[in-house]
Amino acid sequence: MLQLRHVNQWVRDQDEALAFYTEKLGLELRADVTVPEMGNFRWLTVGPIGQPDVAVVLMEIPGPPVLDDDTSAKLTELMSKGATGGLFFETADCQATYEELKGKGVEFTDEPMERPYGVDAGFRDPSGNQIRMIQAQ
Repeated sequence: MLQLRHVNQWVRDQDEALAFYTEKLGLELRADVTVPEMGNFRWLTVGPIGQPDVAVVLMEIPGPPVLDDDTSAKLTELMSKGATGGLFFETADCQATYEELKGKGVEFTDEPMERPYGVDAGFRDPSGNQIRMIQAQ
């Protein structure tokens, strides 16, 4: 049986992303490891408090030899437009969470709105990634 453990979120700057996800969204740091043998590759993960079995990998877009320069540039462009996927968080009260996050400086693309599946709102991280939060019905 497979279980979801990590999801990847491309980021422009790992330190900037770490500050956003921990200080603004309230996620906790799970791992921050630099591997010198791999060109100082940094494995950086955060996750929701109370949900220790799921983590988000905040991964800088690699260049060669992992990705060629053209692919890396295209991926960076798509990320900044919010077109490389996204995260969905659940909240018990979308309006209250919206107010809390907005007060912390999170810029929303969509205010809370009633939908057939519940209330949801959208925002972006500093790298441009789309994130939604949902209050399910």
